[in-house]
Amino acid sequence: MIRSKLRTLLLAGGSAAVMLATALVPATASASPAPGARDAAGAAAGFWSCTVPPGYTFTSTQNTLNCGDGGFRTYYFVQPPADGLWACTVGDGFTYSSTQNTLDCSTGGGFRTKYLLRTPKTGLWACTVPSGFTYTGTQSTLDCSTSGGFRTKYLLRAF
Repeated sequence: MIRSKLRTLLLAGGSAAVMLATALVPATASASPAPGARDAAGAAAGFWSCTVPPGYTFTSTQNTLNCGDGGFRTYYFVQPPADGLWACTVGDGFTYSSTQNTLDCSTGGGFRTKYLLRTPKTGLWACTVPSGFTYTGTQSTLDCSTSGGFRTKYLLRAF
């Protein structure tokens, strides 16, 4: 009799634990986004393309058989440039304030530079001085490095 009650209690406890775990797993999984979820959400206006259309930049590449006559070709994730976007190219009307070495932009293997795009404005520390701007200060930094050394960063002022 005691064994029967003990078995019933253990089965009930085990079933309760399984139900609790089942109820918690979906909640836990949905509480933290999937690794690529942030990129997909941040790139809502982007799409994969065999070329980079005028006025667009690209933020990632991959090799594909979809874009050529036999053999692998580069497939680009393209989107309009925007302030705060990490991109593989710097389009007209933008500057950049930071760089990173990455494989994201590779078109033939190896590391390439990715740029943090910024819309130029007075008071922005930028790695280049775009047309229509001058600068009122400089600093030596690794933020703008495209080859591993110190580079000049400029405090922009519109004229």
